[in-house]
Amino acid sequence: MNKDDMILISVDDHIVEPPDMWANHLPAKYRDEAPRLVHNADGSDTWQFRDIVIPNVALNAVAGRPKEEYGLEPQGLDEIRKGCFDVDERVKDMNAGGILGSMCFPSFPGFAGRLFATEDPEFSLALVQAYNDWHVEEWCGAYPARFIPMTLPVIWDAEACGAEVRRNAARGVHSLTFSENPAAMGYPSFHDDYWTPLWEALVDTETVLNVHIGSSGRLAITAPDAPMDVMITLQPMNIVQAAADLLWSAPVKKYPTLKIALSEGGTGWIPYFLERVDRTYEMHSTWTHQDFGGKLPSEVFREHFLTCFIADPVGVTLRNQIGVDNICWEADYPHSDSMWPGAPEQLHDVLTENAVPDDEINKMTYENAMRWYNWDPFTHISREQATVGALRKAAEGHDVSVQALSKHEKSGTNFADFAANAKELTGNKD
Repeated sequence: MNKDDMILISVDDHIVEPPDMWANHLPAKYRDEAPRLVHNADGSDTWQFRDIVIPNVALNAVAGRPKEEYGLEPQGLDEIRKGCFDVDERVKDMNAGGILGSMCFPSFPGFAGRLFATEDPEFSLALVQAYNDWHVEEWCGAYPARFIPMTLPVIWDAEACGAEVRRNAARGVHSLTFSENPAAMGYPSFHDDYWTPLWEALVDTETVLNVHIGSSGRLAITAPDAPMDVMITLQPMNIVQAAADLLWSAPVKKYPTLKIALSEGGTGWIPYFLERVDRTYEMHSTWTHQDFGGKLPSEVFREHFLTCFIADPVGVTLRNQIGVDNICWEADYPHSDSMWPGAPEQLHDVLTENAVPDDEINKMTYENAMRWYNWDPFTHISREQATVGALRKAAEGHDVSVQALSKHEKSGTNFADFAANAKELTGNKD
């Protein structure tokens, strides 16, 4: 397949929330208490919510900056591309990168919305619903052909969480962001019946549970003074624990149509993981009493789990051992793993080196995403307009030059510094 003929849908990108996001959706009685973006005297921006101050509001939003600045976490909106927080500019950046569709994870509330858990359940729910309404109606609604809508959970209340899934599914949302380890955040684990209302809502509405790496604030098990390279190396492999937790859990056996995405988890590790779970089942199920209904765990994995990759040559090589129907592509814009705006070139090189046939390319680059998330951009845009080449032609003149934007001191140079920021962003104080 020619690079310009590919159609790309990314199932893992990120939003840096704009300061006016609460204006149209939070009930008036709560507006004075809403999180607010504060521009500080030193030029940095921080989200402030009650007594919580969240640093690095643009955590790792380094798209378009030189690699020398990747370790300088942007500390203000003036240090990042407008496409990080302005939906019109985001679409221009997507066009320039040849990307048709994008599913965007939240930033300052944490991937699972833990920040919004207060002592007042009504206020907490209002915050989640206002965020979801802004995301669905304003961010995704501005360009329905370009964004797969995703909503935050009510993670502190399983009943309310299930109800929120149903509320959003009624308007076409089939994606929920969640924690990869709720027990690490102080909530019941995936093995607890507490989450039954959520599982039932997900299954009833064909909504995918997206467990993103780092969503619990537990990024890696390493020494506090370890260099950042340790955390960066382990990042995609941290999802292995969530995959094992969920694969061996009761809901996967109880609900045959339950769908789970291992977001930003990569794919190269999966063939060994599947080999290991099958051997574990073969050797130990007689005394652990696991029962997959006559199937192997690897078969059940392929029925329930979606994986994603940026380039991942090993995963592409072993794609048939993973399951081509279980793989989606991601861009990770605007984070440092993203190859924006050159992602199509990098991806095409990997696909060509592995002689991937066109039908499998189409599955991994856009068809699987459409099927898993019940999302069809072609009700709004033609396939001819959706290709890498067509989108880039539409973006002619849009500035994608690499620019040095850092104006502040270097931060987050070791694991302890980065972990502290991650805990603020997830609301995990443990």
